[in-house]
Amino acid sequence: MDFVDSKYISILSPKLSKFKKVKNNLYNFRCPICGDSQKNKNRARGYFYEVKNNINFKCHNCGVNISFNNFLKKIDDSLYKEYTLEKFKEGKTGRNFVFDEPKFEFKKPEFKSKINLQKATENKEAKEYLENRKLDPNKFYYAPKFKEWVNSLKKTFDNTTYDEPRIVIPIYYKKNLIGLQGRSLGSSKVKYITIMLDEEGPKIYGLDEIDKTKPIYVTEGPFDSTFIPNAIALCGADGDLTKWGISSPIWIYDNEPRNKEITERIAKTIQRGDKVVIWPSNITEKDINDMILAGLDVKSVIELNTYSGLEAKLKFTTWKKI
Repeated sequence: MDFVDSKYISILSPKLSKFKKVKNNLYNFRCPICGDSQKNKNRARGYFYEVKNNINFKCHNCGVNISFNNFLKKIDDSLYKEYTLEKFKEGKTGRNFVFDEPKFEFKKPEFKSKINLQKATENKEAKEYLENRKLDPNKFYYAPKFKEWVNSLKKTFDNTTYDEPRIVIPIYYKKNLIGLQGRSLGSSKVKYITIMLDEEGPKIYGLDEIDKTKPIYVTEGPFDSTFIPNAIALCGADGDLTKWGISSPIWIYDNEPRNKEITERIAKTIQRGDKVVIWPSNITEKDINDMILAGLDVKSVIELNTYSGLEAKLKFTTWKKI
């Protein structure tokens, strides 16, 4: 590892959840590619490690194994460009790794508008799973071998030996397929895997479907967003929605007052002055989908429990004590 590697790991570290230095040239954090464990927010299975004077990234959850520069390209494209320029000035990162001269003429990427998969309605297991959750199977797809299919779109997985079927949740922007999420159907430790085909595109589900002149709700997952009118879902960490023309979002987080990561995100949302839903104490279900299954009128609950400013702080303080 050289000075430039150390510098950019330090710059990137605040953006990586649960980031810590294990020892020299070994760092641990939650994988931002697959999101790591959905049940245990303290699980961290992503690592930076040194190989022949170069830094690699590996996630022991989703199996992604790529170089540090390709990891940067996936996570932060602007930081990646700065990093490659600095490396180019040096000429090399290690004995066996040399950067090519950066090219500044970029061909506009071409993205597919259709998915070469069967609809979830055409697969019994996928259809039953979605209908049991009161979700519309027509909105999703089914991949019998998820990793193999993803690699046909974009080389992502080095090892497809332990492949599995997944429900595919498409992410569109301007009618182009720019990314997707894969939801496991079995007992996989990784429930959701997010893949971006366009690294500069919005990691937002439902962006093409909303009316920006009306209130826009932001949920934690695509499934939850389908139950709320004019809603989107972030398929990654909280981002800057103003970049995509959304100025006054209403944030809806899961009903988990003991989850430190969620409470920290709610606190930051209130501090920004945004509106946020604080769930009332009589609701025990942890997310919108569970509330729908319990027969609750979720839309009314949301409308009656949306707060901002001082009122949001007071409600949030009470909610955390539940």
